[in-house]
Amino acid sequence: MLSLLLIAGALGANLAFVGLGVVFDYPDVLAKPAPDVLIAFNDNQLAVSALFVLLAASAALLIPISKRLDRPGLTELGTAAALVQVIGLMRWPLIVPFIDDPDTFTAVSTVLGTVIGETLGYALTAIWTVRVAHYYGLKFLAYPAAGLVALGVLIPLGVPGTDMANFIGYILYTVWLVVLAVRVRPSATKNPLDSGAWAARQS
Repeated sequence: MLSLLLIAGALGANLAFVGLGVVFDYPDVLAKPAPDVLIAFNDNQLAVSALFVLLAASAALLIPISKRLDRPGLTELGTAAALVQVIGLMRWPLIVPFIDDPDTFTAVSTVLGTVIGETLGYALTAIWTVRVAHYYGLKFLAYPAAGLVALGVLIPLGVPGTDMANFIGYILYTVWLVVLAVRVRPSATKNPLDSGAWAARQS
């Protein structure tokens, strides 16, 4: 089950992200003026909303994943990382359809999107990734992914290159999730409960 959850999280996130790029020009659309973003959203509201729900659901899988990894602190950290992302992403299907005023949209996007969903989401996901790698290995993938994802906190400050670094980080992060899914398979060790120690020896 844990392996399936890890693969589902990686696959769901990538499918949602690609779909949003096609129908909503996401994330580049967020750099446009608020009225233009609202127009683009309303033009494909159903598809965009559904894809953000998929992206949020993929993020939410960090909660059951963390519980099944069953190592100190991972459940709390994974739950926090999942919740802030879900809060930020679900503004699109639950709040944005009822917003007509660009200033209101900007305020909602700043608080729920930039501050909670993105900045806190990047930071907590990066920390969670490092902690999982501490127990399960694959640090050669996990650490670069976490570092690049964490650079996302600098995006609102306009630091050049951080948006692309963050994007590459999430690609590495989903690759790491899939490789981790293979590593934690019960059949990969004689005793599934010892998979963390086994992984540490192999890293």
